[in-house]
Amino acid sequence: MSGNVKWLNYGKSTDYQCQKRCKKTSFAFYQAVRDLRPVWVLEDMRIMEVLHWEEGGKVSSYTPSEALLYALVHDHQPYAQYLLSSFPRDALAMPSINFHCCQSPAPHLAMAVRYNRVGILLRILKTMAALPDSQRVGYLDRRGCQPVESGQTPLHLACELLHPECLILLLGHGASPSIVDANGNTPLDTLLQHIGRSQRDLRCKLLCLEALSLFLPEQVQFSSKQQLQANEMFWRERLGRSLFRWLSGQCPPSLFTRSMQVLIRSIPLARFPEALDELPLPALLKPWDLKWKH
Repeated sequence: MSGNVKWLNYGKSTDYQCQKRCKKTSFAFYQAVRDLRPVWVLEDMRIMEVLHWEEGGKVSSYTPSEALLYALVHDHQPYAQYLLSSFPRDALAMPSINFHCCQSPAPHLAMAVRYNRVGILLRILKTMAALPDSQRVGYLDRRGCQPVESGQTPLHLACELLHPECLILLLGHGASPSIVDANGNTPLDTLLQHIGRSQRDLRCKLLCLEALSLFLPEQVQFSSKQQLQANEMFWRERLGRSLFRWLSGQCPPSLFTRSMQVLIRSIPLARFPEALDELPLPALLKPWDLKWKH
């Protein structure tokens, strides 16, 4: 009996030492990404030196997917670009449960939107462009987990956080403007809730709404429409006469909006957003700030 106890204690001690070493090397890798160390240093660490401890006592190295999450958090754009170009499928694969509370196939998109990592988001979307349409759209429109993302898609999250650059990048690469979240709200509902709540950051809210309107269908279906119709004076003042009348169902979109929609939809997926600059429009009429060019 005493021998069994001795071996049990030895096993626990070994596990403890292994777990302690994993935490130490894992934190070193996190720090190295945070400090924007060169890509070759990070890859040497990831492949040869760094381990992390998983549930059940499993020890493993960081996958490209998990490394990409670190690159997103710390905006390490060269490392993100390397991972996406060298391991396009592995970098966008599901990370282990230690890195995400549920096995969602789109944590990288949600993370990029949450931290407003416009440059890395664009690289992710360019990488996804090589996927079959059904797989790419499924990835774009997948709802996030309820505890962290409240069942929202990346597009809902961009509306919730008022990140117009992320919003237009997602839409331009095929995210559906009509998709509903776990509560039955479209991205338009999310923005209207923001606008109706207060006039704070109203310019940014309207910029997001203007960008979204370029991708909306002519007959817009959304759960907040009755609220617009019931409080016409309030919403006409907030949205402007033309946009209010379209969204409330009183008339089709303006000729300008329809013209802009045709121009935007003429851009091939592979050339979005670069071709936005080539549209035959003065800068004043382009409702986007090309932050991804910086």
